[in-house]
Amino acid sequence: MRYLPLTESDRRAMLAKIGVPSIDSLYADVPPKALLKAPIAELPNHQGEIEVERQMQAFANQNLGTASCPSFLGAGAYRHHVPATVDYLIQRGEFLTSYTPYQPEVTQGTLQYLFEFQTQVALLTGMDVANASMYDGASSTCEAVQMANRITRRKKAVISGGLHPHYHEVIATLAKFTGFDIVSPQPAPQGGEDLMAMVDKDTSCIVVQYPDVFGHVRDYTKLAEAAHAAGALLIVAVTEIISLGLLTPPGEMGADIVTAEGQSLGNPLGFGGPYVGLFATRDKYLRQMPGRLAGQTVDAEGRRGWVLTLSTREQHIRREKATSNICTNSGLCALAFTIHLSLLGEAGLRQLAELNHAAAWRLADRLSAIDGVELQIAQFFNEFTVKLSKPAAQVVEDLAQRRILGGVPVSRLWPGRPELENLLLVAATETVTDDDMAALETALKEVLR
Repeated sequence: MRYLPLTESDRRAMLAKIGVPSIDSLYADVPPKALLKAPIAELPNHQGEIEVERQMQAFANQNLGTASCPSFLGAGAYRHHVPATVDYLIQRGEFLTSYTPYQPEVTQGTLQYLFEFQTQVALLTGMDVANASMYDGASSTCEAVQMANRITRRKKAVISGGLHPHYHEVIATLAKFTGFDIVSPQPAPQGGEDLMAMVDKDTSCIVVQYPDVFGHVRDYTKLAEAAHAAGALLIVAVTEIISLGLLTPPGEMGADIVTAEGQSLGNPLGFGGPYVGLFATRDKYLRQMPGRLAGQTVDAEGRRGWVLTLSTREQHIRREKATSNICTNSGLCALAFTIHLSLLGEAGLRQLAELNHAAAWRLADRLSAIDGVELQIAQFFNEFTVKLSKPAAQVVEDLAQRRILGGVPVSRLWPGRPELENLLLVAATETVTDDDMAALETALKEVLR
């Protein structure tokens, strides 16, 4: 594809049309420290295609990737084995080239897999209905808060300190620009927060994570009952969807809205994306659900068919009636999710979850036996928090020098919090071998010595 740059007169015409004096004006909301003051020194101004490929490969080779060394990273992004069948199927032309079905009934195959995806998500979460996916877990959770505000006609969200801080930040950004309040206790690595103490007559919802960001697995049944008694909804966010192969579905604990990140199924890690957001709710809240909903019907001759039953985004209906500004669903990622989960089946998902849980417990036992390592939680799925005798960020750097990705320092998620600097989040999935665990154990002993 040729690169066709705009001319200077083209740029002036576009700026005049939108009413800004310069291109720099378009970046007014970007913090000055985030803006480049000069071209990146390591990048040459121009080279041939072969030279550019070599240069970019050299940059890529500097990365320490999860597939090239023992990796115990988690904190909302998990490495799982994705069967080769998934990539083969999603790269078929029928799927890879299809876009949002603006004339949906013509694209029966797309609607059918979206319907199957929705069914899988509803079954996993224990909810009545799910939409045809969203961008990612964080924006999905943000949309859930907006939905709770509409349903309750209230303007305050109580957010658990155990919610992933990136999810929290997305909600806070929306709150700032759409005008609702959020309150949250400080993060409590060992638990013990009292969310109901923050609930009042203006509270629309309580947002919790399951398992929480530190790895705790909790029963939210009583919290759901208390929230409902106060006229608020319970939103449960799940960052590791594999966990629902073993854990009680949030719907069975009384959740009103369940959001999740579906990356773990069918979608490999990719330095930040693409991801796929999951969203499920109760039947009675269906009309307030954002996004798209594919439904099953029959045609005039009685044959089974598929329709776009609900689409509440502003591209389809009047802006003031839209429940969301989400532009589309993550169709290809949702398809990858659907194929992977279909290949696993119910028994396979449970077995996969058991492998994850067993690996995490084996690793926790090995690490907690090391001097200078203290396990912080008692019940977890495939991720847990340990307290080290040294700052976790430096320990992680030392481990990386030994070509081991030892986990995520909690201080990276909450910078500037001295009480959290020795905490390390460690994840173990089915991809972690006993040799990987032994390597981490040996290296950690050296680093903490």
